[in-house]
Amino acid sequence: MSAPRSLVLGGSAFIGRQLVGHLLAEGHEVTVLNRGASPAPDGVQQLVADRKDDASMRSALAGRHFDMVFDVSASVMVASLESIATLVEMLDGHCGVYVFVSSIGAYRMGNGAFPWTETLPTTHAPATTYGGHKAAVERLLAERRARTGFAYSVLRPAAVYGPHDNIPDGEIAMFLRLGQGRPALVPHAGLACFPYGHVADLARALLLAARTPVALGEVFNLTAEAVTARHYVTTIAEIMGREVEILEVPDEVLAAWKGPLPFNHRFQKALHSVLSIDKARRLLGFEPEYDFTSGHRQTYDWFLAQGLDRLDQPLKDPIWNVSWDFSREAALVETLRAAGPRPQVKAKVLTEADMPKR
Repeated sequence: MSAPRSLVLGGSAFIGRQLVGHLLAEGHEVTVLNRGASPAPDGVQQLVADRKDDASMRSALAGRHFDMVFDVSASVMVASLESIATLVEMLDGHCGVYVFVSSIGAYRMGNGAFPWTETLPTTHAPATTYGGHKAAVERLLAERRARTGFAYSVLRPAAVYGPHDNIPDGEIAMFLRLGQGRPALVPHAGLACFPYGHVADLARALLLAARTPVALGEVFNLTAEAVTARHYVTTIAEIMGREVEILEVPDEVLAAWKGPLPFNHRFQKALHSVLSIDKARRLLGFEPEYDFTSGHRQTYDWFLAQGLDRLDQPLKDPIWNVSWDFSREAALVETLRAAGPRPQVKAKVLTEADMPKR
């Protein structure tokens, strides 16, 4: 039996890099398509094309057929909705299954009933925004399947972390912050929740979705547990063996803040969310191998092995445009300390006499 032929759109950065390694380990014949800025790994064929240029995409894909296509790079910053529609047209009839990496951002944010399931409404934001773009691609795929039977599956991860993470204001910034003995700043008393999942688990789930017939035409949440910002900080401090001082950033200070946030951007109350992965468990047989602690411990080991603890300047990814500024954080810390502790509102302790009489 011949090896499955798999195409990864992306393949050189974070999720794609992990997925390519996973596919090779599973015996796939792997091709990556990207702009050619980075060479393909050994044993991987590389197609060079710009996703914003339909002509270059047609030239690269002409005459090719793939058993599985994994689209990990289809964000609004990289590919327009129109270019993805053209890609799907090119692939229809020339691939066994197309697996699209969507996002928790496809949901209509602000729903306070947890956990969120795949039946909840998607965002009405325009396709020029990150979440609106993901939701629009999901609708495009459903419409295509209704017309032509196009075989696809969608995975909606939340915060993906792990080795080679290309969103540097997350765990990399936190490892550095705590390693340098800096306080951790948190908004909203550190109570905002967000779901986190390891990149290796996402790579496994992508292949599960491609291999599972009942996954066709379906959407799956994909993550591990959701944790509060305060839990995030204290758990990473425990992993690192560090004491940590947590300082709360008042809402009025945060509202006036400009530039890189002084914390992981997922700590904001606008992103407060918890995902259910019951559907992925039931239909894909998926179960995370990494929980929050073990996944971040593995990532911290990688961070140290790469010498990233010796970074002397911020990282900034050109696609996500997020980073950190420890000098501004230090100034904010001094301002908060000078202001002193915020007054606490004491809640009344109810007694039996306060209870309503029946």
